[in-house]
Amino acid sequence: MRQYRLPVLILFAFFAAAAVYGCFNLKFSFDFQQFFPRGDEDLAFFLEFIEEFEGDDNFLLVALEREPSIFDSSFLAQAHDFALATRELPEVESMQSLTTFGYPVKTPFAITTIPAIHRDDPSYYASDSARIMQDERFVGNLINKRGTALVIALKTPSLIGLEESRSLMAGLENLVQQYDFPDHHYLGPAYFQKELVEMQVREVAVSAIVSGLLVAFIMFLLFRRPLGIAVALTSIGLGLLLFMGLLGLLGRELNAIAALYPVLMIIVGTSDVIHIMSKYIDELRAGRDKESAIKIAIKEIGLATLLTSLTTAVGFATLLTSRIDPIRNFGINAALGVMVAYVTVILFTTSLLSFLSVDQIVKLGRQQAFWDRLLESGYQFTRRRPGAIKIGAAVVAVLCAVGISMITTNYRIESTLPRDRKITEDFLFFERELSGFRPFELAVTARDTNRITDFAVMQEIGAIEDYVKEFPFVQSTASISAVYRSINQMFNNNRPEAYELPDDPATYRRYQRMADRVPALNLNVLMSKDRTKARITSRMDDLGADSIKVFLQRTDTWINENIDTSLIDIRSTGTGLIIDKNAEYIRRNLLQGLGLAVLIVCGLMALLFRSWRMLVVSLVPNILPLLLAGAMLGYLGIELEAGVSIVFAIIFGIAVDDTIHFLAKYRLLRGRGVGVTEAIHKTYREAGKAIVLTSVVLFFGFLVMLFSIHPPSVTIGLLISLTLASAVVSDLLLIPLLLKWLDRD
Repeated sequence: MRQYRLPVLILFAFFAAAAVYGCFNLKFSFDFQQFFPRGDEDLAFFLEFIEEFEGDDNFLLVALEREPSIFDSSFLAQAHDFALATRELPEVESMQSLTTFGYPVKTPFAITTIPAIHRDDPSYYASDSARIMQDERFVGNLINKRGTALVIALKTPSLIGLEESRSLMAGLENLVQQYDFPDHHYLGPAYFQKELVEMQVREVAVSAIVSGLLVAFIMFLLFRRPLGIAVALTSIGLGLLLFMGLLGLLGRELNAIAALYPVLMIIVGTSDVIHIMSKYIDELRAGRDKESAIKIAIKEIGLATLLTSLTTAVGFATLLTSRIDPIRNFGINAALGVMVAYVTVILFTTSLLSFLSVDQIVKLGRQQAFWDRLLESGYQFTRRRPGAIKIGAAVVAVLCAVGISMITTNYRIESTLPRDRKITEDFLFFERELSGFRPFELAVTARDTNRITDFAVMQEIGAIEDYVKEFPFVQSTASISAVYRSINQMFNNNRPEAYELPDDPATYRRYQRMADRVPALNLNVLMSKDRTKARITSRMDDLGADSIKVFLQRTDTWINENIDTSLIDIRSTGTGLIIDKNAEYIRRNLLQGLGLAVLIVCGLMALLFRSWRMLVVSLVPNILPLLLAGAMLGYLGIELEAGVSIVFAIIFGIAVDDTIHFLAKYRLLRGRGVGVTEAIHKTYREAGKAIVLTSVVLFFGFLVMLFSIHPPSVTIGLLISLTLASAVVSDLLLIPLLLKWLDRD
């Protein structure tokens, strides 16, 4: 060992230098398309759909507020000037605003327009306001119901990239600052992408700093010696550096749940460090020389730690069964990180430790007596109160079953937005005052030789559009019928109630000749060039995935009962529908992934212990924490969404570690001929301290996530902390009972 330690340290120094370079190449990303489920038939249909039409994510809305009304000459002049200036911003393809809109008017000589708002003549403001507030095309889209916010709607490219989003938002923010608007709000994919990536960077930095401070404090309490603390912190920090650098060198993108990586690496590394250092210290105290102590620590703890690292990595790797890319990527990256932490501890930490004596690493004193008393009390409780432990476990299992039955997958966008940030304030403003963010699309396909512009087909499209408008949470509905409704309104002096389809074929054909003169560029947004397909597009309130699913089912039923489906085929689509389908896949993948993890861990346990009895002992204490995590979701009303679904893989992968360390020590003692009762007692006292310590680190380590501004991260941290705390209690109470029952002398 001695001859290798210096080369190992030099090698890790080179790795660290490369990792620093890799960290400067880390990539962060966020877009809703990341959460599209792979291989889904609705996704395939949607991708074909947007090839013929524009996507439903190519917008950026700017709401300009003014109380008590926007109808003020100074405000309107500034808003109009601002709207015109936005057309010069990068990535802006077109702009819409009430200040630039004109109503068509038919005169004996030609069709002309009158402005929706006579900006320069306040005497018209009352009549302009009355007309606009009765026009469904504008209310919720370009003005709110109270008339206190004017919206500038910008058209941007679909699937806009991060750099383009940053450039657009920087230009827009600079432009807004040039005007004296009382308040303003943004909504759109470009805004979301830029803000949420900045949140990810902040989350990764904060979680790393807070976790590091926490671990430093814990190491101080444990070792009380500068060299011992330095070895532990250097090992843990190096593991994190190597992992993040490796992600940068491999070009792996960090997504919405990347804030978990520093916490995960720090606490997994801490767990490995505590186990290996505790064993090394115990061997030195037993009179062994440094060389022998290191060899025994690597042999006994190294094997158990390898198995715990493999089981943890397996727990993460099961996330590969998910159809959702961020979850799949998290599983791959986290599994890689666990193995990086293991290799760092086994090679780097042991090399450093081999230079140090026990007095240089730890200050022994009354704390050892405290641990001896605590663990002895725990062991005696398992001997005296086995009946109470069994009843308690049964009661917990029943309560967990009730809680699990209450789990909801009614995912809402609001629940994933950062707390106390402008992006969330803006999102809630549009939800409350305007048409919201969540898109809702119906794809219309004409059957046989029918065309979208046929009178009968247009009547069916209009009927569907009128039906969905009846729901108060569906707003800003539009379709190709808007062209004919607008023409009908024009022929009726632009009266608001005349915004409807003509009900006789002759009038419709007359309008059709005028509609044919509308530029094709404007019509292609709502109808395909060959006139065989169309779209009905809307925006919905953020009701939740399950609630929207009920609405879609109700809509499908109404269409089948009231629409002539021999003329047209109707199908729900859009980014909102695709993302909402994640709820179904999350439930399915959750069970598949956990089942796969249990099977793989069973295989590893079978190889290690070669006994079905040990298999039962290892699984039972780790099923309860999983049940508890599910029950907490139900009792606390937490929505099961993409980010939260990874909790179960983390819990199972990490919770089983303590069980492995306990059983590995027990098996070692049994192999030396020690009886069951005495082996349990010795294991409890010798392995129990490291198990409790690592569990304390895990508990407080994941509680670091409470500092997050990202609600799913807070939820993940709280769930994992509490369930891992329950896991150590489950291990220390149930394993002794199970061993006495199944493993007899």
